[in-house]
Amino acid sequence: MASKKRKAPSTPSQVRYDRSRFTSQEAWERYANIEMPRKLLPERNVVVYYTEFDKFKDELERRHWDEELTSFADDNIDVAIVKEFYANHYDLEDKSPKQVRVRGHLIKIDEDTLNTFPKTPVIEEEGEILCAYSRFALLRPNPQELAAKLCIPWRGFKLNADGQPSKILRKNMTTLAQTWSVLSFSNLIPTSHTSDVTLDKAKLIYGIIMKMDMNVGYLISHQVSLTAQHDSSRLGFPALITALCKARGVQSDSRSLESLSPAINLAYIKKNCWNLDDPTVTFRGPRKARGKRSEVPTTSAAPETVGPSSSIAPAPPISTPAQTLAIPAPSTQIPLLAPLSFGPSDFLFTP
Repeated sequence: MASKKRKAPSTPSQVRYDRSRFTSQEAWERYANIEMPRKLLPERNVVVYYTEFDKFKDELERRHWDEELTSFADDNIDVAIVKEFYANHYDLEDKSPKQVRVRGHLIKIDEDTLNTFPKTPVIEEEGEILCAYSRFALLRPNPQELAAKLCIPWRGFKLNADGQPSKILRKNMTTLAQTWSVLSFSNLIPTSHTSDVTLDKAKLIYGIIMKMDMNVGYLISHQVSLTAQHDSSRLGFPALITALCKARGVQSDSRSLESLSPAINLAYIKKNCWNLDDPTVTFRGPRKARGKRSEVPTTSAAPETVGPSSSIAPAPPISTPAQTLAIPAPSTQIPLLAPLSFGPSDFLFTP
């Protein structure tokens, strides 16, 4: 009597996967083992009205970031679609064209698509092949110049062990710079680390405040690819990815939904971004301070922006630690520190 052959045990490569949701066995395994445990980092809407914080609102509108990039109509983020998107997008070689197949639908994530969909046009000066911020991002920054725009008086970059500028503590940034950092860290360069701003991120916020036109589509496309290739960071742009997929006909059947992060409005800015030591802007009205401060205003009225000719005096000199690159107030006679020497370094944002 012939002996029966035993079935060989199934190996991971033989496990069946849903071909309607995943483009390969590798994509399915990445989804199950890596993407599933990862958390999302949702974007924020912006709801700021005229006279509330015009320095911020005017620039948001000039860049057309108020239309789609910070005004998501659907608050429901489909968690399953977002994680399937990133699992299928995984590609160590990061080949072109930039596109991902999600449940049978081709989702383009190239810079042109990501400028057209959120309605963020690229503005290039005549005779230039790159926009203003792209040209600036290729240069080695002057830390004193960045700090002078981003920090309150007498504050600047913290220095690393080699004496090189490393980061700016968020509490030392102006109200405007803090507000742009919050928006940037959720809608442009997603990160859950928000207590300080590294040199490369400071370049981005500086470029925004200095009204440098930028290629947002390239920036987002690059950040999406970086996120897809990593295993530990949170998954950024979930609302944008959900909106892109639905616009291309991807059907949502998930019961796992998440909401956007809290919107940036006047109350949020006063509570989380208002620096009471910032002489350039003040808001009248109560504020829920993050720490105990006796200087909180108590009257209720519209915010006021203090111009350069204001009579408000700069902050008095503060002894700064040796590891801080301090920037004196513009009206003082204290000279700036000598220019810093830099070693070779690479910066992330070179759109």
